[in-house]
Amino acid sequence: MKKQDNITKAVIYSDTQPTEAQVKRLTKFLSDKYGEKIELVWQESNEYKGGFRLEYGSYVYDWTTEGKVTQFKRALEHIADNNGNVMPLIKDAVSKWRPEVEAQEQGTVLYVGDGIATVDGIRHATYGEIVVFECGIKGMVQDLNKQNVGCIVFGDCSDILSGSKVYRTGRTAGIPVGEKFIGRVVDALGNAIDGEGDIEPDGYRPVESPAPGIIDRQPVNRPMETGLLVIDSMFPIGRGQRELIIGDRQTGKTAIAIDTIINQKGKDVICIYVAIGQKASSVVRLHQSLKQFGATDYTIIVNASAGDPAPMQYIAPYSGCALAEYFMYQGKDVLIVYDDLSKHAVAYRTLSLLLGRSPGREAYPGDVFYLHSRLLERSAHLSDELGGGSITALPIVETQSGDVSAYIPTNIISITDGQIFLESELFFEGQRPAVNVGLSVSRVGGAAQTKALKKASGTMRLDLAQLREMQVFMQFASDLDEVTRKQLQYGQGLTYLLRQPQYAPYPQYRQVLLLVAALSKTMQDVNAHEINDYAAEMLDYMDREIPEVCNNIQNNEVLTEQDKQTIIDTAKKFYQVHCESYEG
Repeated sequence: MKKQDNITKAVIYSDTQPTEAQVKRLTKFLSDKYGEKIELVWQESNEYKGGFRLEYGSYVYDWTTEGKVTQFKRALEHIADNNGNVMPLIKDAVSKWRPEVEAQEQGTVLYVGDGIATVDGIRHATYGEIVVFECGIKGMVQDLNKQNVGCIVFGDCSDILSGSKVYRTGRTAGIPVGEKFIGRVVDALGNAIDGEGDIEPDGYRPVESPAPGIIDRQPVNRPMETGLLVIDSMFPIGRGQRELIIGDRQTGKTAIAIDTIINQKGKDVICIYVAIGQKASSVVRLHQSLKQFGATDYTIIVNASAGDPAPMQYIAPYSGCALAEYFMYQGKDVLIVYDDLSKHAVAYRTLSLLLGRSPGREAYPGDVFYLHSRLLERSAHLSDELGGGSITALPIVETQSGDVSAYIPTNIISITDGQIFLESELFFEGQRPAVNVGLSVSRVGGAAQTKALKKASGTMRLDLAQLREMQVFMQFASDLDEVTRKQLQYGQGLTYLLRQPQYAPYPQYRQVLLLVAALSKTMQDVNAHEINDYAAEMLDYMDREIPEVCNNIQNNEVLTEQDKQTIIDTAKKFYQVHCESYEG
């Protein structure tokens, strides 16, 4: 677009020169649309046979065969964006579609690198809009300046050259969704990466969408059982809750999430594991573990590995959440694991610094809190009017030397409904899961427990707190009386009972049996180091001796006084038979 003496020049490219009538018609069209005096200049080009290309500044009117095909593709994409099943609508779309005179705004790449492209010309682009580069790679607008636009690139930047064209799409970022994604491994854009072929989607969802409002939610009151005794008894997680798993590197954070996924087998829960910045080999091992225990039948893995560019790591948790929302709005329960949001924040910091945004605390941008709050707020237990589905989120955060007061940990602690704090010292002592009972909390609490487990867990936390106080007192005591020694032995037995091997979650009724037997002190005289073997044999014994009680707890989720007494009597009977083998 060139201006001379208040006349703006537009260029028309075609293989044949337009007639005088055509020039007048096009000039009038541009003048009426943009309110300026237009002079139309013809440029001969053999690239546009059977049509023409009209350029006015950054606007392009592509009236060629290729341009019409592009318009038709967009029409079909619009149908896919707004409807689940697109096949019945395609015939109708084909019969009704007519090419339109529409402007496609285009820009030029100024420079590109490190997953960022700076573009000039697309002045009307909006934040979060998808743009398409000349080579076919997609990007997303992330920075709006007066002079240019900053875009993150979803692909290999080496294919994008300075000076190449960029086209607006007018669409926000979306991801294909559908039932056929279950059991598959996909990248952050929903493309299959497990070598099992393409996935046929049922529809598309935007990766960013508003969280459900207060009216659209209902209280969190149904349990999301982890199968881990230490968590389900003291820090219960409900369907629709956001429970943070936080701790240093290599303290078993992912192990808790994987055990929780394995424990959902047969419970009609769809699980989504989002790997952010993990080693590809680690994700492969995780997938093999899930496959070994039959968990891949209801699990989707979204992987943005450490080798992927920062834009892919940035978009991955939002893509996983979009998949989860697809199932939630069908009335299903979904468990989603974000592993981990520390690396997600680092990826966003990388993008922000490359885009020239001002760094704040720890060099993170000022909106890093909003980065995670708008993601985690999408977890909810929907009202019955909306189907009653839920998304339960287990975000994972890595700390440095147990520092929970760092920027990202404090942000996410304030967003979530509780945290499970894993301690390195406990982990190396062999206490696994290495849950610090004093610092961990669930703000939903007993509302997310079954009546049976709530009744059975009783004084568990109080007894463990007394043990910690007693261990401090022991440092200054030279001799212990018999009562104190017994209490100490009982507390140590409880601590050892909470040790649980990976990939071995307890069903609910077994947790109830263990808690009732342990808190009634039927195991008090068992050597603490032998208590796990003792408990395993005792549970097998109870399965044989009192199967009706086990079935009642598992099926009805209640613990009657009569059943409780039966469990205690059976535990005492087992101890009398096996006491010699396990006493310290």
